[in-house]
Amino acid sequence: MNIREMPWFERPGARLKRSGPEVLSDAELLAVVLGRGSRDENVIDCSRRVLREANLNYLAEQSVPQLAKTFGDDEVKAMKVSAMFELFRRTNRLKAAGFSRKIQSAEDVYHYFADRLAEKKKEYFYALCLDTKHRIIHEELVSVGILDASLIHPREVFNPAIKVCSHAVILVHNHPSGEAEPSENDKEVTKLLMDAGRLLGIEVLDHIIIGMDGYQSMKEQGWME
Repeated sequence: MNIREMPWFERPGARLKRSGPEVLSDAELLAVVLGRGSRDENVIDCSRRVLREANLNYLAEQSVPQLAKTFGDDEVKAMKVSAMFELFRRTNRLKAAGFSRKIQSAEDVYHYFADRLAEKKKEYFYALCLDTKHRIIHEELVSVGILDASLIHPREVFNPAIKVCSHAVILVHNHPSGEAEPSENDKEVTKLLMDAGRLLGIEVLDHIIIGMDGYQSMKEQGWME
């Protein structure tokens, strides 16, 4: 049966939206990830066949070429499944490190960004927007490249913060050199944004600098007093 021949309310995507992912079987969840089947089998039949031949743990350990063979030489499906399992692994690492969406320390911010920033070859500067309980409500990529006070305008940080009714922001960027020690430019940018935040009533709580093997909190080090 073609998936389009199923009543719309019985399709995995519709059931997920209606009742949540918990009601779906492993095969149905995998079908949602894959999106579509092939000429020979619909996506649900494909998912059921794959899970009869190999469980989720086995699939998680396979490379993209190996997964492509499992899915009938379909590299797109293989990349989707590989990306899904990598997201699982990254989420598990964050949980193991004690991270929660509520920011309680500079270390929480470090764990939130470390996987994506620690090995970047350019500087990525983010503003993390928080509500009154210091829960993350938005993140904004402000700039990519050398962090310079003359190139950072407060509106690029605070316009998004105002739109989401942010109570406070935390600044975050990486050092491609691997060293997390704040530079003079880092200090200038921080002061500029702290002053702008005071005028707008949005506090800059901290500026976290991420290096290859750790981080520095400018607040904890006394550079934001």
